[in-house]
Amino acid sequence: MVSEKVHTLTFKNPERIPTQIFSSSFDASRYVAYEIAALIKEKAAEGKNCVLGLATGSTPTGLYKELIRLHQEENLSFHNVVTFNLDEYYPMQPEELQSYVRFMNENLFDHIDIKKENINVPDGTLERDQVEEYCSRFEHKIKEEGGLDLQILGIGRTGHIGFNEPGSGIESLTRLITLDHITRIDAGSSFFGVENVPLKAITMGIGTIMSAKKIILMAWGEGKASIIKETLEGHITDSVPATYLQKHANTIAVLDQAAASHLTRKKSPWLLERVDWREDGIIRKAVIWLSLTLQKPILKLTNRDYSDNGMIDLVTEFDTAYNINIRVFNELQRTITGWPGGKPNADDTYRPERAEPASKRVMIFSPHPDDDVISMGGTFIRLHDQNHDVHVAYQTSGNIAVFDDDVVRFVDFVNDYHEAFDFDQITMENMFSSIRYKLQNKKPGDTDPLEVQRIKALIRRGEAKAACRYVGISDDNIHFMDLPFYQTGLVKKNDLGEEDIDLTVELLRKIKPHQIFAAGDLSDPHGTHRVCLKAVFKALERCKNEGDEWVADCFVWLYRGAWQEWEIDEIDMAVPLSPGELMKKRRAIFKHQSQKDKAMFPGHDQREFWQRAESRNRTTAQLYDQLGLPEYEAIEAFKRYYF
Repeated sequence: MVSEKVHTLTFKNPERIPTQIFSSSFDASRYVAYEIAALIKEKAAEGKNCVLGLATGSTPTGLYKELIRLHQEENLSFHNVVTFNLDEYYPMQPEELQSYVRFMNENLFDHIDIKKENINVPDGTLERDQVEEYCSRFEHKIKEEGGLDLQILGIGRTGHIGFNEPGSGIESLTRLITLDHITRIDAGSSFFGVENVPLKAITMGIGTIMSAKKIILMAWGEGKASIIKETLEGHITDSVPATYLQKHANTIAVLDQAAASHLTRKKSPWLLERVDWREDGIIRKAVIWLSLTLQKPILKLTNRDYSDNGMIDLVTEFDTAYNINIRVFNELQRTITGWPGGKPNADDTYRPERAEPASKRVMIFSPHPDDDVISMGGTFIRLHDQNHDVHVAYQTSGNIAVFDDDVVRFVDFVNDYHEAFDFDQITMENMFSSIRYKLQNKKPGDTDPLEVQRIKALIRRGEAKAACRYVGISDDNIHFMDLPFYQTGLVKKNDLGEEDIDLTVELLRKIKPHQIFAAGDLSDPHGTHRVCLKAVFKALERCKNEGDEWVADCFVWLYRGAWQEWEIDEIDMAVPLSPGELMKKRRAIFKHQSQKDKAMFPGHDQREFWQRAESRNRTTAQLYDQLGLPEYEAIEAFKRYYF
């Protein structure tokens, strides 16, 4: 029987900050942009300045795009706007790639009619003994402007707002602060390695933020779901500075569906209100939650278990707990298959995939050159072994994730090879010396010279080929797309373009796949997976609208990778792996040697990718086991996408 604490949560919303949830970050960003536009116009009508506190990072970029559109297409003027940015790394020159001055200019200020003298971004160029006085002047200037009318916030994984790390006091003001190690790890991708991230930053204080007349906290994506739940539903604590916002009288949280996914109203809404049990998937979600919460297999759940957890009306509808249990148990059991391409000559009524055609054309889209084997290596191997015509499309080169010393190593090999076989050694020595010189004089974050970018792309291309050959597919089935959006040489990529979609359509029409596997893992550090998935969706939509007949017979399966896994209730196909298959998957991952031992962009998890993959696959298998289903070594999970 569950504790009284769980029971008393029923029908009481634990969110302590008003929250609005949107279907996408685009819709959420547009909503915030309209709020800002209305405030600017209201202040202008009163003959007053509008004082905005602004944030940086990936979260507000969509907001800034919409503000630019409102300025350029709907004549929104920023003449009466004064801005104060939350923070800046210290030390930091304004022209540096990672500078927030540069970020704000490129993403907003250079595209609107704001007066330059009205822009205030903390100065990262000051001498150390000047910082304290500067911070006092920064605070004074905010007060001179009448205070912040609206403060825009993102949130870090530590719960920091601005750079107010855990331990920051609620009355803290603008100051120099030492960055938390987790914050530096998360920033590592922008600086091409955590060792290049500054140790300090200048930030507005919690007290400065709390003095704003209104605050909007924004968060997008699955990666923010956990800290958002803690911020909105947890107790106020200085270990999660964002929880201080619960004390502000006029704060709202604006989230997309993914960032809101851990909130009680999304995770277990039956604890808050009566739900419509006819809603698609909610019964499975509720029963799995109850089973895992009580640590009881599904088939052992009782009427009392349902009653004590806000689900008595579900029992009423199905008469007994057993009827509910067996329904969900059977649904989960049917997701498990050792035949991800469909089992030939078998009844496929309750199988995830069709039996026919027995041999399918399969297209695996891999955003980077290793996502295929990291995310679905076991399934990849099994599809080939079960005689399907498997193709792999590497959507980007992944070249920015290669370390410079790997370039030197490969060029040195070519140099020695030419010397050993008496080729034109002078030309090779010149190339070797030139590349070494350029790399030795490159600053962290500088764009690689074009020849270095090409070498890094070739390194990753060779590794991808090696992994595919290990699996057993031919070179003719390996496709390197090199989508243009990625070809910036920088962590920051371009938006998806028509050429990206055209290339994807061309490949799909060439293969005419019966199955597509694509990355549904949207929490990678710099958004490449998200753009790659959008390219696939857009291409499929075009093929469907233009009458391509193969589309009607194509199933699309989404996998997740190094950053997250599908929730059990979301899984439509679970492919079990034996210990031997898991080892073979590991060896395929090992073919990507430039990503072995240490990755350029590890994100918040410092383990190697093969370790993360195996841990995730084993965890999925353990959860199935806890629910009372067969025990496997590991499971790779997929969700079907309907288009």
